[in-house]
Amino acid sequence: MRDEILDAVERLLVKGGVDAVRLDAAAAEAGVSKGGLLHHFPSKLALVQGVVRRLVDRFEAVLPGPDAPPGAFTRAWLDASIPLAAPDEDGAGPSAVPVALLAAAGGPAVLDVLQERYRAWQARLDQDGLPPGVSALVRMAVDGWWTARLLGLAPPQGADHHRLRALVEDLIVARPTEDE
Repeated sequence: MRDEILDAVERLLVKGGVDAVRLDAAAAEAGVSKGGLLHHFPSKLALVQGVVRRLVDRFEAVLPGPDAPPGAFTRAWLDASIPLAAPDEDGAGPSAVPVALLAAAGGPAVLDVLQERYRAWQARLDQDGLPPGVSALVRMAVDGWWTARLLGLAPPQGADHHRLRALVEDLIVARPTEDE
């Protein structure tokens, strides 16, 4: 039932932003009683935090463990964030990014969930065996890419998508760090 409720909250976030997430609206969207919803999520904040935690858990599940070869974590970050195929020209297509950002608009307590995970991810990127700054640069490029997609700020389309993704991917070539 938790996943059905979180699915419903994601739909509400996409339709109307954080303001659309109300306990009664979430219960109705999920097809559960308000009491059933409150059993799993005692507040609107808990609902929105639940959505963000589930999204970052899903993202984290596709990232390799600490024993992966140099550059593997950074490559997985790129692959999980920027698809190989260019999105439709209208930008349509499923994406967890807008949901996460809409949820983060729920305030500092929700943003804290993302910030904590990002700190841990950046630490992993920094230890990915690539030259200093390369993994951070890839992360920043990816973050800018999906932000452009989300806000409609001339995101790369078609051949540009493929060309730019290849340039970012070229950064992730295992090279010895300065310490080696």
